[in-house]
Amino acid sequence: MKIVLAGAGAFGQKHLDALRRIDGVEVVALVGRELEPTRAVAQKYGVARVTTELGEALALPGVEAAILCTPTPLHAAQALQCLAAGKHVQVEIPLADSRAGAEAVARRQRETGLVCMVGHTRRFNPSHQWLHRRLAAAELALQQLDVQTYFFRRSNMNALGQPRSWTDHLLWHHAAHTVDLFQYQSGSPITVAHALQGPTHPELGIAMDMSIQLKTASGAICTLSLSFNNDGPLGTFFRYICDHGTYIARYDELVDGKGNAIDVSRVAVSLDGIELQDREFVAAIRERREPNSSVAQVLPCYLTLDRMERMLREEA
Repeated sequence: MKIVLAGAGAFGQKHLDALRRIDGVEVVALVGRELEPTRAVAQKYGVARVTTELGEALALPGVEAAILCTPTPLHAAQALQCLAAGKHVQVEIPLADSRAGAEAVARRQRETGLVCMVGHTRRFNPSHQWLHRRLAAAELALQQLDVQTYFFRRSNMNALGQPRSWTDHLLWHHAAHTVDLFQYQSGSPITVAHALQGPTHPELGIAMDMSIQLKTASGAICTLSLSFNNDGPLGTFFRYICDHGTYIARYDELVDGKGNAIDVSRVAVSLDGIELQDREFVAAIRERREPNSSVAQVLPCYLTLDRMERMLREEA
């Protein structure tokens, strides 16, 4: 399967690492904003073709699919471009930075029937999958999900410490992980959503702290705290409070409420959530089926984000 990958930054390289471990997949072109840095990454991973134009890469002979790891403001337009070119597409989270963009991609996917998947990695991390299987089998019932998403990002730098050409966003990017995961794990639609935000950064123009509260039709609640001001342990921590037991997940690690480690090594063929996500994308194309984390499945998340954004604007 010939794939093109757009975005040679930190997350693009995570996908390149993952795709190396999947049989029968070849990345035939790497698309980047600047030619020389993109060429350096391509040489590292043995990708033959480098370009700054997504359309050029999509037009290469035999290309079946694209993975987009580009700046958030480009996601919806580029996903539409891939679908218009007849290519399956995986869009890194978030699908879009507006309701209109998310709905446009979902509508185009329905029209084409192509695989369109969004990179909601938490659905694939073995720690969350271990819990999902028990929640889906009704062995556990989720009462509350308590989440902390903390970074120290007071300047516009990416995960590699390089300047960004765009500004990240707590609501449309980082909250999207938890909003979708909460609905996925509870198996119930979100019916109540509230958001509060702190002061706006004078240079970045975004809120640096945010608090979100959610409730599903089943009665489960979620409290999510997000910050770009946190000068301490970084990352995201998930506390699942269930009717039988408490569990704490951090990426691919899982412990119970008393700190005892839970072995998740047999949940899937890898402990790498990005690899499992890419394996699902490739398998869905080969098997001509809807993938986990399809645009249709995650669209409710973006409708909820839109609801909270409108709430924040009204309160400003």
